[in-house]
Amino acid sequence: MNHFNFKSFAFYGVAISSVLLLFKTVSAYGENNLKAPPKVSDRYRLTLAENLPNCEKSDTLTLNIEQSGIYLNASVLPADANADIDEKHSLMGILKNQQLNLSGKVNTSILCNIPQSQKDPLNSVTIQMQLVNTGSIPGQLTLSGIPQTLKFTAVPEKVQEKSQKSNSH
Repeated sequence: MNHFNFKSFAFYGVAISSVLLLFKTVSAYGENNLKAPPKVSDRYRLTLAENLPNCEKSDTLTLNIEQSGIYLNASVLPADANADIDEKHSLMGILKNQQLNLSGKVNTSILCNIPQSQKDPLNSVTIQMQLVNTGSIPGQLTLSGIPQTLKFTAVPEKVQEKSQKSNSH
């Protein structure tokens, strides 16, 4: 009673070798060509270059970002908002080639830094930033109803906190 058949050994040997070779090829390709997207800072302090039209004053804003791979969800908050605030993310976007693009709707009271009321209109907003350096990042903000593009400077909040501590010593 011979349980060892040469054809069975050959078949299973070729099958196992093929799977191992395929695994090695796919692993080598993944290590060389597939890279995770860069980590985006969680919070940015946005300082507008000029006041928003139709606003008495435009204060600095906070851009709160959550990242999942190349996909981003964000919200714009007043600068004095608590870091623990659970704001619904009203902006969605994508990170591609170090270019951050967000779009969505933001309440006018947040942009103009005025007390919020129920009747505040929502503005369609588009935010673009080029994430090349780790310091201050230039960007642009486009609002519905405003023909010109507004420039801003974004500073990751952790970097700003460190620079404030070093200035106080």
